[in-house]
Amino acid sequence: MAGFALGGEEEEWCAQLRALSERRLRPLAEKGEPGRVNRPLLAELGEIGLLERVFGSGALELCLLRESLAYGCTEAETALALQGLGGHPVLRSGSAAQRERWLPGVRAGRLVAAFALSEPGAGSDAAALALEAAPDGTGWRLEGAKCWISNAPEADFYTVFARTGEAPGAKGITAFLVPADRPGLTGEALDMLSPHPIGSLSFAGVPVGREDVLGAPGQGFRVAMETLNLFRPSVGAFAVGMARAALDATLAHTAGRTAFGGVLADLQAVAHRVAEMATRTEAARLLVYAAAGAYDSGSPDVPRRAAMAKLLATETAQYVVDHAVQLHGAAALRRGHLLEHLYREVRAPRIYEGASEVQRGIIAKELYRGVAAR
Repeated sequence: MAGFALGGEEEEWCAQLRALSERRLRPLAEKGEPGRVNRPLLAELGEIGLLERVFGSGALELCLLRESLAYGCTEAETALALQGLGGHPVLRSGSAAQRERWLPGVRAGRLVAAFALSEPGAGSDAAALALEAAPDGTGWRLEGAKCWISNAPEADFYTVFARTGEAPGAKGITAFLVPADRPGLTGEALDMLSPHPIGSLSFAGVPVGREDVLGAPGQGFRVAMETLNLFRPSVGAFAVGMARAALDATLAHTAGRTAFGGVLADLQAVAHRVAEMATRTEAARLLVYAAAGAYDSGSPDVPRRAAMAKLLATETAQYVVDHAVQLHGAAALRRGHLLEHLYREVRAPRIYEGASEVQRGIIAKELYRGVAAR
């Protein structure tokens, strides 16, 4: 089964992606400014056809793509993933006019997309969002704020989720496509631990009409969950790519670093720790592939599998990178070292697109739902 054993062509493709990310994408990433959208990098991702793959691939292919890019260049992986996250609701739920206007530019890396769900008081509890879409006769006026939005405030358009009030909770949310130049929309960049662009947005009577709705009024939470169910396993793939990079760096370091009359790998404490890192990484990788395979096959248990994959993979990556730093010693703490970079990158995925605690809640809910159905 492809979710558990990749074919030769898939393995070769992944190897080519890892080499491409190191040779062609990392130099562009290094020229970028941390915390800012790297438009030359996006243009290169479009030029070589990888952004097109994001919108035309299934979940497993998306996971392989993200894992392979993360191994060689985390900035390229993140730039690609954020285009997919912001553009996928347009692909799945947008009108023909919306798709024709925005998606060609996103695929080419000319236009920057963003997924605007989180708010200062509604991060993990997405159904509690408070951004108001007040009717104004011909459409709505958006009033409120979004926070922790990747690619903000530099994106060219935002997939924005706001409360239209058809019903309480998740049932009263509508998704809108909001161009960045709409009057009343402003934003500012946030200085974050991880190096990719994140900002906040303020909506002061931003006008939106029926032509800006993605899907149907009151169905925005479904639009959000359809996107997150696809991308959650691939967040796990991003984490696995980082874990594999940290593991390979650790193998090379411990096999060659002399200490206590031999090399570090000769020490049982070191060898056993590396074995644990490798085992956890492989387990996470297989769970990610299984979740992606479930999505591609239309399995009804995608929410549980996606949550398990994201949970295990992101927690595993944190463990592996942390122990890799420990085994490298002080050198790994120096600015510019691969592991210093990964140490900053690896923390955020345990929070965004549903924190680890949220994933555990989803898993438990799905498990007990199965018990109740018996």
